[in-house]
Parts: sequence; C-alpha cells; structure tokens
Amino acid sequence: MPVPRLVSGAALLLLGLACAAPAAPASAASAHSAPASAAPGESVTVDPVGVLTPEGAVTLSGTYRCSDATGPVFVSASVRQDPSAVRRGVGGTRAVCDGRDHRWRNTAHLSADALRAGAAEVEATVMELRTQGVIPLPGFHAAGHRTVTLAHG
Repeated sequence: MPVPRLVSGAALLLLGLACAAPAAPASAASAHSAPASAAPGESVTVDPVGVLTPEGAVTLSGTYRCSDATGPVFVSASVRQDPSAVRRGVGGTRAVCDGRDHRWRNTAHLSADALRAGAAEVEATVMELRTQGVIPLPGFHAAGHRTVTLAHG
C-alpha cells in the first residue's frame, strides 16, 4: 500500500533532520559570543551590537570559520526579544569554507514594530547543504549565540 511507504519515508526524513540539528546551548542568555556547537577548528560569533532602523530593518554581524565543505554553505541568524517567543530570521550570507576567519553580515526588513532598541538574543549558524541522493540535507559546521544590544542606526 503506497500511503504507509510515504508516511514511513517522511518519518525517516524528519528523524534524519532532527539528528542533524545542533544541540541547544546550555544558556541562551550568554553575556558574550559563545559557540554552542562546532566541529574542531570551526566557529561562528555574533558582534555585541546590532543595528535597528526606524523602518524596521535589523542588521546583525560577526565572524565565522569553516572548512571541508562540499556543498553550498550559509551563515544564518535569528533574533528574539522578551517577552516574545518568536524568533525572526535575519537573512543568510554565503560562506567561504577555507579554514580562515571571515566576517558575516545579515540584514532583514521587518515591520517597524517587530523589534525595539535594547537587549535581544541572537543565534547564528554555519550550515552546509549536503546532497544525499537527490535531497539536500543540512549539515551544521558551527552554531553560536549571544545577547546583543539593538541600537538605532
């Protein structure tokens, strides 16, 4: 019967994605940029200040280092402010995985009231799309988090 095979295939895909995700950091409210997880010699950091415009654009930045990638690699970021549980994606920058330190900078245009100046939790991830068969699956090189100050710029 085709439906059970489809359901089994979807369940295996979701299980594979769950196993590939990085572990959550022990303290999301870190006072400094800290790698939550990373392969040896790989890292991602978040700068202590993000820029917020009155129109709602937010820019986050930091550094990353990765190596040994075979597929396309991106540095993604997300931001959250209390009391909201909503994490907002802040772009994705193409990464060069040559084992050297590089800067990343992501900008998102949100609604004017989505974020406010002040403290915010930021998470950055260096993720590679690795093709397994015909399906690209995420492979994580590094993840980091930091409590930043969003400042009007």
